[in-house]
Amino acid sequence: MNTRTDSTKLDKLQELDSLLPREIRGQSRVLPRIISAVRRGELGLTKLSRPRGSFLLLGPTGVGKTETVLVTTTQIFSPGQLFRFDMSEFQTQDALGLLLGARLGESGYLGGVRERAAEGSLLFDEAEKAHPRVLDILLQLLDAARVTVATGQTLDFSGFFIWLTSNIGSAELMSLQHSNDATLERHVLTRAQQALRPEIFARINEKLVFHRLSYEHQLEIAEKFLLREVEFLASHGHKLELDKTVLPFLVRKGFHPKLGARPMRDAVEKLVGDAVADRLLHAQEASGVLTVDEARDCLTVR
Repeated sequence: MNTRTDSTKLDKLQELDSLLPREIRGQSRVLPRIISAVRRGELGLTKLSRPRGSFLLLGPTGVGKTETVLVTTTQIFSPGQLFRFDMSEFQTQDALGLLLGARLGESGYLGGVRERAAEGSLLFDEAEKAHPRVLDILLQLLDAARVTVATGQTLDFSGFFIWLTSNIGSAELMSLQHSNDATLERHVLTRAQQALRPEIFARINEKLVFHRLSYEHQLEIAEKFLLREVEFLASHGHKLELDKTVLPFLVRKGFHPKLGARPMRDAVEKLVGDAVADRLLHAQEASGVLTVDEARDCLTVR
């Protein structure tokens, strides 16, 4: 067994089988491949001269791409070991200095990552938007897990997983929604290969297509968000029971076929929060039954 893998880490790796499907709904085609690749990386079955694993997550907004990275990293490492870079902020050549340091003696964002952690996840959101010089750095990380910063120091990122997300091909997922999954994935991967540099695409271990969420999956997601919100409010002394009308109401308000889970999360937080706030204006606490006020088209606590 690799010395970096202790019994606690083994338990965490085993728990991924149940954790990821519970947290990320509607993506059963891609999650097993992510779990397998993470396990290979953590068990020392990847080359030491490369990252522990590399992933390209493709698909529409709000379908769980970034959440998958967060849940996986939190489970294996900690939330503080996820380092996220929005590539829309790295579209000019000057952005290279942000990553590597603009002047001699500076180490840039990547140097800051290595000062804080020896292992974890690097997440490059909307990777296709990065400047070509920034993509050169990404290529170095994917190829050799090393990069030299402005201090002259060469940093080792072989303890990290590298994740790229992109909305490339999302239009195809929507326009071809009645096609089978294999056809959809083939179209999206072809678009991604055209948009990303071939040498980058070739060096990514797992290229995965996240599909848009069905109504049934959004119903499951709404229930998850609702139970979390109820748990959060209970921790603040507001204990709510749920009327059976609440969940269908939230799904009706939050369901969006193109934007995925984000509108659902926002609807749950706003509508439940408004109901509790309204109750608190007239009482010391907001415990009671959360139900639908049909006349006002909102939730209320009774």
